[in-house]
Amino acid sequence: MFNNLDATNFSGSIPFYDANFEDILSKITICYHKMIENKEPLIKDENKIRDVLVNDYLNNPTIKKELKLEYFINPEVPERNNKRPDIKFQSPNTLYNPEQYYSIECKVLKNENLTGAKGLNAKYVYNGIYRFTSNYYSSFYRVNAMIGFIVDKLDIHKNTENINSLLQSNKDINTTKEITKSSFIKDFEYHYHSEHLDKENQKLKIYHLMFDFKENIPH
Repeated sequence: MFNNLDATNFSGSIPFYDANFEDILSKITICYHKMIENKEPLIKDENKIRDVLVNDYLNNPTIKKELKLEYFINPEVPERNNKRPDIKFQSPNTLYNPEQYYSIECKVLKNENLTGAKGLNAKYVYNGIYRFTSNYYSSFYRVNAMIGFIVDKLDIHKNTENINSLLQSNKDINTTKEITKSSFIKDFEYHYHSEHLDKENQKLKIYHLMFDFKENIPH
């Protein structure tokens, strides 16, 4: 069913790079569904889950061809400042400009300390969203993404409200639109977007995908 997900069905008039990135995120979500259908065994580790997603699915030659995913996709490739976003998507057409790529940051989320300053939701905000708004990570196209790897039973929509509360209380992040539900991916409820101004007062859009992997992790 998810192999036929329409990754080009976008509503409204949106900038090209938003639409292009939404296409990428739609295809990442297809890979997420494949991981669920395959009962892919995982552990509660951000890097391990990311590596399975990237190496075994996004870079799987058969899947890549099926999805027409024509990008170089690499985990933790250093930027010029030696910072390392979790996943980097670069088109072969932009190899002569190494700054032209999309970045995605991944975070594990658990059902604990959901509103605390030291919890994983807080890390999602400060070690995730803030890394884009502070220009710690590059944002050439002014769109980036976060992926939350859910590893416990969790009300995802409610937890997004918890993240919004932490985001609103964070004085270092200039948020112009809190995390709001999106609708560009068919058959997938848990995708969102937020809007911000970075430290140079430039507009920045961040997409949020919440992937529920609790059934893939041994209890």
